[in-house]
Amino acid sequence: MTPTLDIRLKRPSKIYHEGESVSGIIVISCLSETRHDGIHLTVDGIVNLELSSKSVGQYESFYNSVKPIQLILTSFPVCKAGRLPAGTTEIPFVFELQGNGSKVLFETYHGVYVNIQYFVKVDMKRGLLTKDLDKCCEFVVEYSQEKFAEKMVKKPVEFVIVPETIQKLKSKYNIPKFKITGRLDSLVCSLKYPLTGEINIELCEERIKTVEVQLIRIETCGCAEGYSKDATEIQNIQIGTGNVMRNVPIPIHMVFPRLFTCPTLSTPNFKLEFEINISVVFEDNHLVSENFPIQLTRF
Repeated sequence: MTPTLDIRLKRPSKIYHEGESVSGIIVISCLSETRHDGIHLTVDGIVNLELSSKSVGQYESFYNSVKPIQLILTSFPVCKAGRLPAGTTEIPFVFELQGNGSKVLFETYHGVYVNIQYFVKVDMKRGLLTKDLDKCCEFVVEYSQEKFAEKMVKKPVEFVIVPETIQKLKSKYNIPKFKITGRLDSLVCSLKYPLTGEINIELCEERIKTVEVQLIRIETCGCAEGYSKDATEIQNIQIGTGNVMRNVPIPIHMVFPRLFTCPTLSTPNFKLEFEINISVVFEDNHLVSENFPIQLTRF
């Protein structure tokens, strides 16, 4: 039977900050004594950028600006060539989480066109006639408190949605009379706390089908010569269903999903921005919405 490899990080959450030590063990299980030609551990941190299909071919400079950005790449041996006894062998490892040269470590982020990921990889060489073994484990990088010297200042906003403010509705559509008011407690949001606020349907002649809060990511890839900017949905939460009562405030409570959001980020090669859409869908499937750019921070 082929030996098995596993990587177990000491920290169950797998969340680390730049400058910290990452430690764990490599677990190798084999039924009989196994020879190997060395075991190596690689730490890899990379930003993968991808163009949307609508942008491919527009600018030749795109193809240079969307090359992967290497944040960390280091490899070192954890075990010299030799033999492993039958049973389970545990090999400890530890490394300091630092970027290559002057590279700054960004927070882990899983997007559509931008992905920031960090991995621990283990390779066990086994000679010419046997297949090498490898195992990969992703860990999460988050900003530390020191990166946010300034304390987050809340920016509450109140909104009013009436037919005159909706430009997307075509004139041929018989717009019903409505007045929707509400507030967001802050446009500057900490990822550690939910987005909160309320919406109030004060007046609406048309029956309502649903009231929704949508979280949008805007990913920009490119450079000065040109860029690709795409907005995609992260999550959509229904906060009201059916013909909701008038003049009854509906609370807004949205938890920011881990990995799919990160602090708002702007670099020469890519940007990560976020928005909130508050939408009211009528029974005939027409909708009215208000868009709010938000700034995300860790603290």
